[in-house]
Amino acid sequence: MKAAVLNAIPGVLEIEDIDVGEPGPREVLVRTVAAGLCHSDLHFMEGKYPYPCPAVLGHESAGIVEAVGSMVRYVKPGDHVITCLSAFCGHCSQCTDGHLSLCENKDTELVRQPGEGNRLSRGGDPVNQFLHLSSFAEFMLVHEQTVVKIDNEMPLDKAALIGCGVTTGMGAVFRTAKVSAGDTVAVIGCGGIGLSAIQGARIAGANKVIAVDMVASKLQLAQSLGATHVVNAADTDPIQAVLDLTGGGVHYSFEAVGLKQTAEQAFGMLRRGGQATVIGMIPVGTKVEIHGVEFLYEKKLTGSNMGSNQFRTDMPRFVEMYFDGRLKLDEMLWQTIALEDINEGFAEMKKGAVARSVIAF
Repeated sequence: MKAAVLNAIPGVLEIEDIDVGEPGPREVLVRTVAAGLCHSDLHFMEGKYPYPCPAVLGHESAGIVEAVGSMVRYVKPGDHVITCLSAFCGHCSQCTDGHLSLCENKDTELVRQPGEGNRLSRGGDPVNQFLHLSSFAEFMLVHEQTVVKIDNEMPLDKAALIGCGVTTGMGAVFRTAKVSAGDTVAVIGCGGIGLSAIQGARIAGANKVIAVDMVASKLQLAQSLGATHVVNAADTDPIQAVLDLTGGGVHYSFEAVGLKQTAEQAFGMLRRGGQATVIGMIPVGTKVEIHGVEFLYEKKLTGSNMGSNQFRTDMPRFVEMYFDGRLKLDEMLWQTIALEDINEGFAEMKKGAVARSVIAF
């Protein structure tokens, strides 16, 4: 099958023919129909996060089940599924407490064991699977605990967005922060995750939803998706602007960029008792600095891993929200591209003007 392989870090993706195995007892073979380009993939390509090479990247995807292992009962061939990197074992303390995105065993129990062969290989040599998925390939061979069944009427190019960006942003609002009707919200960064957080705040009933970015076109899109106010951080102090708009700060802020500066800005935008949630992937080794006295005002700084999701519950609900018009995905899909154009897609992402690009297989 054709796949986009990262052979060195930093590096670009190379389109190669690699081999995919047959499903083991608890594995599912999925024909990839659509895969989104996420900034997280770019972090690994640029070396901001380590990963062993060679590896097939990609983790935001949707497809159709081709075959299942002997013990799989949850899905069958022909089912439409969304994948999620929040693979879960189902029995560790995090899973039984309902924190599936923090599963303690997924990197040991949901991978193939010695002697079981490789899920992905090239010329007989192993190719590393990225975050249990490797979506930038014509097929994905995954553990059954990485997929969720969805309505077969759901367009799979839109469904792919739910696989990471939408679930991460909406989940941060619904599950991590638990925004309530009437709250005030600021979202820093209007890419796919930030736009999803903005939509989540709108759906949750927030009174003010303030979008912060440095690209005017993204701020315009944010308004169409639910932002009540916008702040262009390219020409104004975003902290002061948010404080002025709210008369003292927001109940909840969300950082969806992954930088030290924006994480600190998110904390600075809070009212007393407010909560800042960092969604973005801040590079390894980076320290975030907070003025300690502000903790006396009961301000909170927290992280969010994939929106603290319970994806087999959350993702079908997001599909229903799309069907009834509350969740707008068509507007977030900036372009569809071929697998061969993947590096150009990431180049467009780095320019900062793209909401989401999706590979159509």
